[in-house]
Amino acid sequence: MAGSNPLRHGQICAADDAAIAAAAALIRAGQCVAVPTETVYGLAGDATDAAAIAAIYAAKGRPSFNPLITHVADMDMAERLAIWNAPARALAAAFWPGALTMVLPLRDGSGVAGAVTAGLPTIALRCPAHPVMRALIAAVGRPLAAPSANVSGSVSPTSAAHVAASLGGRVPMILDGGACATGLESTIVAVKDDALTLLRPGPILAGDLGAVIGLTIRTHDGAEINAPGQLARHYAPGKPVLLDCDTPPADAFWISFGKAAGDYPLSAAGDLAQAAAHLFDALHAGAAAPHPRIAIDPIPNHGIGMAINDRLRRAAVLD
Repeated sequence: MAGSNPLRHGQICAADDAAIAAAAALIRAGQCVAVPTETVYGLAGDATDAAAIAAIYAAKGRPSFNPLITHVADMDMAERLAIWNAPARALAAAFWPGALTMVLPLRDGSGVAGAVTAGLPTIALRCPAHPVMRALIAAVGRPLAAPSANVSGSVSPTSAAHVAASLGGRVPMILDGGACATGLESTIVAVKDDALTLLRPGPILAGDLGAVIGLTIRTHDGAEINAPGQLARHYAPGKPVLLDCDTPPADAFWISFGKAAGDYPLSAAGDLAQAAAHLFDALHAGAAAPHPRIAIDPIPNHGIGMAINDRLRRAAVLD
């Protein structure tokens, strides 16, 4: 950013109008910036700029076969990037802006950099609800590719401080919009005329999607990577994670659920939505604690609990 008050790399800036304008200028110049969404913080770059996308992959250390979600301002922008069918339009009408990503056929001449889709014939699209991310897309005037703003495979960030701790000086600017309301990455579905395939569970439940369009919901078999967030090892806190621990070991950082006890209660009241919002912050706290491992109470596997357990299973996978 030019001017009398240049930014230091990795500087956290309150997401006011001036900071959003400065972030947009950086993105138009081919750089990437960290920005809040309602799910997690994203590392945003111009989805039509191959060099900007390369900078995202480099900052994260992300495998090039793992595609990125492209964030759009509205349906007009989305129409220019993908081929839409009736079920996808119905889902967009019901859940956009919001935490739903749809995988659709890539439109010829979309202008999206090839690395965004990792060479696949499809594109993952989301219209975010967070006012800062929406303002940034509008200021740039282009679709923004934005994976989570953290080192690839590590715990996703739900605050600007999490981004700074993970990426530090790898990004020129971190827009601070406070803690993310949802705290889990978006639900991802592949949408075809006759069925939906759930590629990643998230805040919007599969049953709610099916109810809108009356289609069968299939579960991805995991045989190949065809959407973001499908790597078996992900959200890793850098130490062993013990799942379904009714009685945690004495040397473990205890993430509890449904009780006030523990080093980090996800929700003393047993509220799954509250637990989801706190999950990644709890894993960050466990990673920073001196304990050699992390133990997590059983989480009910229904509703958004299915998405929580999906993230925990990936966090518990060791090399």
